[in-house]
Amino acid sequence: MAGHSLKNTRHFGQQWEKTAELYLCQQGLRILERNFSSRFGEIDLIMEDRHTVVFVEVRYRKSTLRGSGAESVTLQKQGRLSRTAGWYLVKNPARAEQFCRFDVVSIDSQNSDHSIDWIKNAFYSTIG
Repeated sequence: MAGHSLKNTRHFGQQWEKTAELYLCQQGLRILERNFSSRFGEIDLIMEDRHTVVFVEVRYRKSTLRGSGAESVTLQKQGRLSRTAGWYLVKNPARAEQFCRFDVVSIDSQNSDHSIDWIKNAFYSTIG
């Protein structure tokens, strides 16, 4: 039964990642990769904003009782994202010459319109 729950959670997460991707594309960003994985973790979306590589963490919150989606991106999570971004840049050396930033897209279902909060430069890399 646990596998079934995990499968539903993954599907649900992919739905919100697609929503975030469409929103960011409407803002002029271009998708480079979806769900980039390394031994350090996974980055939901890697996009390009003009000449900047943007590593995007998508967070959905059904309720904000325990804080917003953006607030759930802990220092530990930031470290995993930073290390995974570093691995992406190693694998894509031409991209390593570009500016990079970490954005968070927080989707809140408190409202019927599922408001999207796009936080540019939500945090800085925790690695050198």
